[in-house]
Amino acid sequence: MSTHHHIDYVELPATDLAAMKAFYGAAFGWTFVDYGSDYVSFIGAGLEGGFNPTSGRPPRGGAMIILYSDDLDISEKAIGDAGGKVLERISFPGGSRFGFVDPSGNELAVWTKA
Repeated sequence: MSTHHHIDYVELPATDLAAMKAFYGAAFGWTFVDYGSDYVSFIGAGLEGGFNPTSGRPPRGGAMIILYSDDLDISEKAIGDAGGKVLERISFPGGSRFGFVDPSGNELAVWTKA
């Protein structure tokens, strides 16, 4: 159910739909629905979304999507094993997080409570 002024859907730019599905499926267990050959929606991310084909890599430093993890070490290993580039881990009052770059160049992060 959509709620007024709440984030309802997220699209990530994708230079390679198959690589994105392989990465997010392996790293996080997401599943997918193909809408023809030009669009893929993802399921299991906690918010509906999809991969929007693009010819160029997205710029870094834009809006940040942050996933939650019960265990950062397990998440970090899963991301690395799936082919993602893990960035620096930082701690902050109440928790810690690390960033990662997916196969299309999108930068996201994963955090956990302290």
